[in-house]
Amino acid sequence: MELFTINIDGTGLRQITHLGGSNWAPFYLDDNKRIVFSTNFNATGHFGSFDLYVIDEDGSGLERVTFNENGFDAFPMMSHNGKKLIWGSSRNGKGPMDLNLFLADWLEK
Repeated sequence: MELFTINIDGTGLRQITHLGGSNWAPFYLDDNKRIVFSTNFNATGHFGSFDLYVIDEDGSGLERVTFNENGFDAFPMMSHNGKKLIWGSSRNGKGPMDLNLFLADWLEK
């Protein structure tokens, strides 16, 4: 499952990711040029192991954001001012289906 963009009128279909695995839950960052999303393409554990990555809208600049081996990080969203990232995660969960919300400062390199 890969990520694509398309214009509202149905033209301009472009594939963003070519990673394999499941790439989903995309969210545009405040600059509207980069996308944060959840993927298991690089999972060393089981199928349910997902981390957050950022990618440029043109498909370049892939960068890992979270490191939750054998865990689940997904549903990323950026605060309205672009300073905070929030996401759901299984880290610190007491059971296999427990999710917690995490809020982190977003720092640019």
